[in-house]
Amino acid sequence: MGLKAFFIVFLLFAASFSNAQDIELDSIKELNYIQKFPNKITGRLFYINTSNSFEFKGRLTDQRVSLTPNKQNRIGASIAFKAIKLSYSFAPDFMAENQDNEDSKLFNIGLRTYLGKWMQTLNLYNEKGFYLEAYGQELYLPRTSSLKIGGSTGYIFNENFSFRSITNQDEKQLKSAGSFLPQLIYYYTKYGIKGDGDSGQQVDEKYHSVDVALSPGYYYNWVPTKNLMISAGAAAGLGVNFSNGTDSESLTSLLYDLNFRGAINYDFSDFYAGAQYSYLILNHNTDRTTYTEDNIPYFEAFIGYRFKAPKKILDISDDVNKKIDSIKN
Repeated sequence: MGLKAFFIVFLLFAASFSNAQDIELDSIKELNYIQKFPNKITGRLFYINTSNSFEFKGRLTDQRVSLTPNKQNRIGASIAFKAIKLSYSFAPDFMAENQDNEDSKLFNIGLRTYLGKWMQTLNLYNEKGFYLEAYGQELYLPRTSSLKIGGSTGYIFNENFSFRSITNQDEKQLKSAGSFLPQLIYYYTKYGIKGDGDSGQQVDEKYHSVDVALSPGYYYNWVPTKNLMISAGAAAGLGVNFSNGTDSESLTSLLYDLNFRGAINYDFSDFYAGAQYSYLILNHNTDRTTYTEDNIPYFEAFIGYRFKAPKKILDISDDVNKKIDSIKN
């Protein structure tokens, strides 16, 4: 089975699994904690500012070197139904931060799906064009690039707590609730530093890094009024990092991560608006003399509307779900 076919099958399965979970809707409504929208399509317009930056510190000296990408602000639109979501964004030239984007790029994909109490995320960052800051000087390196791919697998212990209401808005938190949420975090990172050295020689250094950490956390959705939700949470964990570079030997070191998240949503009938912010920090050794801070800030502001799915789409979803049920039986 090809990758494309596998991906389509996975999306159909996820959508059908989500449809099966809607059977529990009546019991959840009795608890009066979460409102679901199983037969509605969620559309939204959004603004996103995110990047992946690095800071290197000498373990034996006070030397600091930072690599900060040429950041881009993006606007876009998305449409989602059950576990399937389509999204498109671009960096318009009229935004001030985008007016020096020549010879630089930022490509980001973020996917999130839910299987019962399990939550799965996948993120990809592909960046080109970095500012190098050291000794009070700043230099733009247009050929320096980085690639990060990975995600997390988490388990939401409290069924009355809705993480979807924070990130997807296809659920609404009706009463305040929190949950312990442990996650397994894993990322692969590659970055290449390219530029001209002091004496004119070419600098071309490549580094590879693998992070794996167990990160327990707690998140809380506070509902002070009927249509307003304020969410906050944090996670911290330990793990292991594997690193190697162009001229250095492979190194295995202790990794620790910190993850902060906050959000505010206003939800009235099918209209909603809000913002969310998160900050992931991965700290580890790069080599025997250098310590690395790997930072991923993420900010999103959005406005959206839920509208009833056409009967044809609902029928297709029901047919797929029936076929999966017949295979199980």
